[in-house]
Amino acid sequence: MSKEQYGFAIIGAGVIGHTHAQRLLDVDKGKLVVICDLSEEKARSFGEKYGCEWSCNLEEVLARPDVDIVNICLPSGMHAKYTIAAARAGKHIITEKPIDITAENALEMIQECRQAGVKLAVISQHRLQPSTQQVKKDIEEGKFGKLVLGSAAINWYRSQEYYDSGAWRGTWAFDGGGALMNQGVHTVDVLQYLMGPVESVYAHCETLGHDRIEVEDAAVATLRFRNGAIGTLVATTCAYPGLTARIEIFGKDGSAVIDGDELVFRKLKSESGEDDSNDKTTISMTKGGSTTAGNPGAVDGTGHIKQMNDMIAAIEEDREPVINGEEGYKPLEIILAIYESARTGQTVTLLNQATVV
Repeated sequence: MSKEQYGFAIIGAGVIGHTHAQRLLDVDKGKLVVICDLSEEKARSFGEKYGCEWSCNLEEVLARPDVDIVNICLPSGMHAKYTIAAARAGKHIITEKPIDITAENALEMIQECRQAGVKLAVISQHRLQPSTQQVKKDIEEGKFGKLVLGSAAINWYRSQEYYDSGAWRGTWAFDGGGALMNQGVHTVDVLQYLMGPVESVYAHCETLGHDRIEVEDAAVATLRFRNGAIGTLVATTCAYPGLTARIEIFGKDGSAVIDGDELVFRKLKSESGEDDSNDKTTISMTKGGSTTAGNPGAVDGTGHIKQMNDMIAAIEEDREPVINGEEGYKPLEIILAIYESARTGQTVTLLNQATVV
């Protein structure tokens, strides 16, 4: 299938919906056709801003023949309902992170899209950063040797006003979690993408710095990867004013540090001498840190553009999107295991269900 232009519908006129609309302006062969939101005021304002049609009727939007791809930009706990509706209408879907907030819903989304013959992509734009891709290439080429340790820290900040701004914020029903599920899911995804599948976790999750929220604003976890390596994961929304997300990867033959999507350190035995352990080599692969550390609206949308272009290519080439439903499920499974460990006080072994869907 190939068309001169692909019509997009955005479901949800909130902050992330605006990000999708802005990035669609730079998507090859993409056009925003319609915005759908339950609020007539928000939908109309959104439509006027981006020069598209607006609607409060999901069924009418999904019935439009000029809509090829539906972008789900709603609270996390609503992703499954709207994805399944779009799939049954024969539309391809790009959903924001996380894929959903429960394993059952996520697996149903994947199954429904498979049965309908439509593509499902999950936004995880940090995987596509040059820094992440460089480290992934090095690992796959064996330049890190045996992986030993992988650590991630998401020390971000969200004010009390942020949580108070929407009744759904900070709730299990709609956010599905806090510092890990809402803010940290991208970093969890990149960590497992580089280190490989997680075998088991042990964790503590607490609400320590905010009032009137149900979910965690501080979390720590130890990880054991299937390849035998171990790791740590730290996340909070109490680190004023918000630090950049940081990932550290260590193997027998190499080390790398990604900070705010920049590859700030990369050292490999194969590219240096054995006696230069004090070398402070720093490599900057891409500019611009994680501004969402303190401001949830400051999203770097370059990765969104790549994923939207990739969806169009996946349709035309009849292949899977680069980050499909199964890939989007992986960080969700890790986070849910962390929450279970925190609740039970026990080590939790992952089922890695995404590989058998």
